[in-house]
Amino acid sequence: MTRKLRMGMIGGGTGSFIGDVHRKAASIDGMIELVCGAFSSTAEKSISSGKDLLLPADRCYSNFEEMIQKEKALPENIRMDFVAIVTPNHMHFPPAKLALENGFNVICDKPITLTLEEATELKTVIDKSGKTFALTHNYTGNSMVKQARAMIKNGDIGKVRKVQVQYLQGWLATSLEETGQKQAAWRVDPKRSGIGGALGDIGTHAENLTEYITGLKIDEIAADLGIFGKGRTLDDDGNILLRLENGAKGTLSISQIAVGEENNLAIKVYGEKGSIIWQQENPNELITKWLDEPVKTYTPNGNGLYPEALNVSRIPAGHPEGYLEAFATVYKNFANHLLSLENGETPKTPDFPTVEDGIRGMQFIYAAVKSSNENSIWTKL
Repeated sequence: MTRKLRMGMIGGGTGSFIGDVHRKAASIDGMIELVCGAFSSTAEKSISSGKDLLLPADRCYSNFEEMIQKEKALPENIRMDFVAIVTPNHMHFPPAKLALENGFNVICDKPITLTLEEATELKTVIDKSGKTFALTHNYTGNSMVKQARAMIKNGDIGKVRKVQVQYLQGWLATSLEETGQKQAAWRVDPKRSGIGGALGDIGTHAENLTEYITGLKIDEIAADLGIFGKGRTLDDDGNILLRLENGAKGTLSISQIAVGEENNLAIKVYGEKGSIIWQQENPNELITKWLDEPVKTYTPNGNGLYPEALNVSRIPAGHPEGYLEAFATVYKNFANHLLSLENGETPKTPDFPTVEDGIRGMQFIYAAVKSSNENSIWTKL
């Protein structure tokens, strides 16, 4: 590494959960520094948030349009290298498009955009700009997730036959949005969240994890979505049948009204010779079961790991790695990709989620809503 990459942030002002997560994750490997930001839709809060983060006053902007234009005017060795977008869904596409069109790389929270139409248009913008775009499906950065993916790719468990994936939370079991809680309010608002509620917020993580670990595309789905919160118009619960491209079957269950659940993302993949189990709330263990061998548990930096898993483990075996480290891996791989391009090298296939993953997520949301509205009819992605 010859220098740190300079990051600008859109959204993530004082009191933001995900903005702080992005800043911590980006800093873990010492490759990235925050140099500027437009942290809120309110100019006063944006500037005060930047000051709280100890940024120079002239790099704290009132809005993203001002930030992109003024950063572009700075000398190349001072201006930001990329933009991190950590806003609600409806504010993903406008700043991403403007940043790309003005020569800046982008890393963005999921789901990629408010609508499928925006997602496909964004791909056109990315292709035309020649810049790099990454999507923070952060669980793909976990070392045990990468171990699971490598094992399946290598044929260790044989042909995949069945997948069970779930993402269960309980934080919206009551009408939290009516108390003024901002994180709840925008997620239940179709103007800011899109046509999917829990589907977009956590369902896309489950969909992405399924395709990432198995290496298989979801071909079609039959969805039964539910709305339990009083006055809500977006799903807060759902059960979905899956058919994968190789003929495997699956189930995907999501909920944000499952009382007592915190962040219960888990996946089981069953093959002809063995199976794997990974749970986000216990992220350091990948449990494998076999036809004629004892159960075996893999851990970060432990024995028997593939290079894909070893390469993202930062600390010695027995030291827990979790959510922030997985998030940081997405940033690290994104940063390495940008530095390779800057150095005139031909980078390897990106080891981070891309616009294609984002489009898949939007196709999943739209197919699930369509299926559920038509009495759970089987629907292609």
